[in-house]
Amino acid sequence: MQFKTSVLRAGLMAAAVAGLVACSTTPLPPQRALPPGPAATVRPPPPAPALFVRPASGPTLSRFDGKNNKGLDIAGSPGDPILAAADGRVVYVGSELRGYGNMVIVKHNDTFLSAYAHAQQILVKEKEVVRQGQKIAEMGSSGADRVKLHFELRKQGVAVDPEPYLNGQLH
Repeated sequence: MQFKTSVLRAGLMAAAVAGLVACSTTPLPPQRALPPGPAATVRPPPPAPALFVRPASGPTLSRFDGKNNKGLDIAGSPGDPILAAADGRVVYVGSELRGYGNMVIVKHNDTFLSAYAHAQQILVKEKEVVRQGQKIAEMGSSGADRVKLHFELRKQGVAVDPEPYLNGQLH
């Protein structure tokens, strides 16, 4: 019985090796170029998603101008959610910066920081990791004349217009 199994196994191995050799020595047919036409046209890749999301859903009260307004002012009601615009780590929570009221600053990477000012209540702590879309504060009027979120985006420490980053035009 053992002899028959060994012979059978040897025969199967020989057949498998012969099949591999036969397959590897058979040349592949030559490759043909695609004819010109719709199938050969190159399509641009789909637009990349926005790196940042809008941190509040209310209407824009005022836009970035680089001098008087270094960010966006977004209207809302007391307690409306303020969301993290992107993943990052909270590097500041406080009210020491004059004119900003209760504020959160999130460091996203070595290039970008985002700031969220005039909060009624802050829900995160310094050094906490936050995720894009996470509720980090509630809208209020601390240090402001009305309930609003003042949102700033800083690139290499310089205030930039957040809107192109929020709608995916810039990354």
